[in-house]
Amino acid sequence: METILNVDKISKSFGRIKAVNQLSFEVMKGQVFGILGPNGSGKTTTLSMLLDLIPPDNGQFSWFQQLPSKESRKRIGSVIESPNFFPYLDAVTNLKIVADIKDKPYDDIDEVLQLAGLYERRFSKFKTFSFGMRQRLAVASALLGKPEVLILDEPTNGLDPQGIAQIREIIALVASRGTTILLASHLLDEVQKICSYVVVLRKGIMLFSGNVKEVLAVSDSVELSASDMPGLTAAIREFPGFISFNEAEGLIQVHFSMTVNTSEINAFLYQKGILLSHLAEKKRSLEQHFLELLQDTP
Repeated sequence: METILNVDKISKSFGRIKAVNQLSFEVMKGQVFGILGPNGSGKTTTLSMLLDLIPPDNGQFSWFQQLPSKESRKRIGSVIESPNFFPYLDAVTNLKIVADIKDKPYDDIDEVLQLAGLYERRFSKFKTFSFGMRQRLAVASALLGKPEVLILDEPTNGLDPQGIAQIREIIALVASRGTTILLASHLLDEVQKICSYVVVLRKGIMLFSGNVKEVLAVSDSVELSASDMPGLTAAIREFPGFISFNEAEGLIQVHFSMTVNTSEINAFLYQKGILLSHLAEKKRSLEQHFLELLQDTP
């Protein structure tokens, strides 16, 4: 896969506050890449450095396998701050102004408005737009000129459930067209639903990085049931990594100190003469994994 962004040990301090500390990661072409962390974790600072809005104190990064430049910046669309348009102008006129600033043609204004679900309101003044519509217009403006990369900082922040769903649909559609997306958010559920890869930050330090599906595949507990429950509870204690179990309503939920393989558990118990009637993984959500990481870090 082609590397779109390579970040190598970038750091940024504001006085005594270390906003970003030796951060490194790679974004590959076509990924929907999430930077996840609570408020104050360094997400916006990281994106601001990557967009050359502020310089890093140390480290470096490259776009499209080249040092950042004015030309590479033209290949990137971004929404970093709250939407800022002229309130008494309509959506089309506002986007024409953005296109002029970006030195982009007007050819795809209708297309990005349709993508953002705003085509029917294209001649409405910006001041009449709801907060969710303003967010969608900001995304539309970032898509002018068909950028290869779209950077979004907390795109669903402050939106109601309907607005969140609309932004999520737009991101999914843009990603399906091959655009690489870099998304910063503190909303764990949204990252879990939208992103294919995630980096978790806490106070500017990367705690974890990995494929979201791999994160979701982590299982440290399993539900079991058998006709011989006393034999099952005795036998499962001998399985490697066993910690404890809870029993309720004819099932036991067994906790392990490591990732477990259900087929290995089934084979192990079969050799012990235990025939299972129920076997199911209890997978951790990204939120559980995220909170565990925060708890384990001083």
